[in-house]
Amino acid sequence: MRKFCIILIFVTITTTFSGIFATQKTIYKIDLKKEIGSTTWLYIQKGFDDATNQNADFILIHMNTYGGEVLYADSIRTKILNTRIPVYVFVDNNAASAGALIAISCDKIFMRPGSSIGAATVVNNTGEQMPDKYQSYMRATMRATAEAHGKDTVVNGKDTTYRWKRDPMIAEAMVDDRTVIPGIIDSGKTLTFTAQEAIKYHYCEGMAENVDELIVKQLKINDYKLVTFEPSSWDNIKGFLMSSVIQGLLIMLIIGGIYFELQTPGIGFPLGLAIVAAILYFAPLYMDGLAANWEILIFIIGLILLAVEIFVIPGFGVAGISGIILIVAGLTLSLLGNIDFNFEPVQGSAVSKALLTVIGGLTVGFGLTIYLSSRIGSKGIFRKMALETTMENSSGYLGVPVEVREVVGKTGIASTVLRLSGKVMIEGKVYDAFSEDGFIEKGTLVKVVRYETGQIYVVKTDAN
Repeated sequence: MRKFCIILIFVTITTTFSGIFATQKTIYKIDLKKEIGSTTWLYIQKGFDDATNQNADFILIHMNTYGGEVLYADSIRTKILNTRIPVYVFVDNNAASAGALIAISCDKIFMRPGSSIGAATVVNNTGEQMPDKYQSYMRATMRATAEAHGKDTVVNGKDTTYRWKRDPMIAEAMVDDRTVIPGIIDSGKTLTFTAQEAIKYHYCEGMAENVDELIVKQLKINDYKLVTFEPSSWDNIKGFLMSSVIQGLLIMLIIGGIYFELQTPGIGFPLGLAIVAAILYFAPLYMDGLAANWEILIFIIGLILLAVEIFVIPGFGVAGISGIILIVAGLTLSLLGNIDFNFEPVQGSAVSKALLTVIGGLTVGFGLTIYLSSRIGSKGIFRKMALETTMENSSGYLGVPVEVREVVGKTGIASTVLRLSGKVMIEGKVYDAFSEDGFIEKGTLVKVVRYETGQIYVVKTDAN
């Protein structure tokens, strides 16, 4: 009986410990297989949150990218370095440019045979290398990312040395072709590693043909649950709309729509376009928790002040300047992750990016609007947006009643502000008029000096 009890206890303990050590691992996989930008940044944020909620043992980024926007890559890098869950990356073909920065930030790097990592030189949209100030920032970022993984202790007999887990100078050489590392890279070449080279120089922990082989053979995990982040259609739409390029374009449409609406009578297509652009700009930011009600309200108040300055108050003063400031503030604040008036969570780079997006969009939008307004009716596709047919009086066309010609030489008063066009009252009748004396206040005595193409022209007068 005693022997039986001992066996029973032994079996129970063995079963218990086997259950503990055989616990199924949860692996959360996020695919980064497109250009690094606002959409992939959204994937990372949502994926990391979901992985945390599911108590994932580690996150696996499945990467194949030629790079993308450095600002978004830096945001992803920071997210990876600051997360408590171990993050691994499987380079399935390419981890170039911004992709290399993201890969180096991960705790472990695994690569498929034939894949490569590196070539992180900052370039513009045409592929041309950016000035050195951009390269300097990227060099420092790559070095800092490599340094963040610390050093290994290497014991060789009685000698103990410390070696970087990932050599910062190798990371820098992936950016700067002037960096020389004897035996690895010469001057004049930007560093890119193959999978074998990355393993040799400690920038890769191992190779695998696919994710399952990586988990089983490299990580030695046989019992696991693989959860893959599945972005929704709305995620892709929101990521697209939150791109800095698209946001700049929407700002251009808002400004252009308002400008053209102010140049035309009534309410028409330009105002509708501006409203749609404003909705597309603020909606994803509002739903993502970035744009608060008060930030949108600031933008609307700015538009109202600008309209009051144009239509009610003569000249251009406090209302107009305040309106412009509030418009810029509303658009900029909506891009920041502040909580009400607490800006501590907001990084300086995020503020710079937001200001650059808004001011760039406003500047380009205003310039493009002025250019297009001068082209309408002249040539190209804009020729069809304006009426060019000349309606000659000799052909029977009359723009206004013929009796309007008879007011030439008569005096009246400005019934509205003339800036430079407005309305005047002459002998009890109201006429559309154009000032040849610049700005004319309401109630000022005016004299009609000429009539031309259906328009009367007036000047200020002191007639008795």
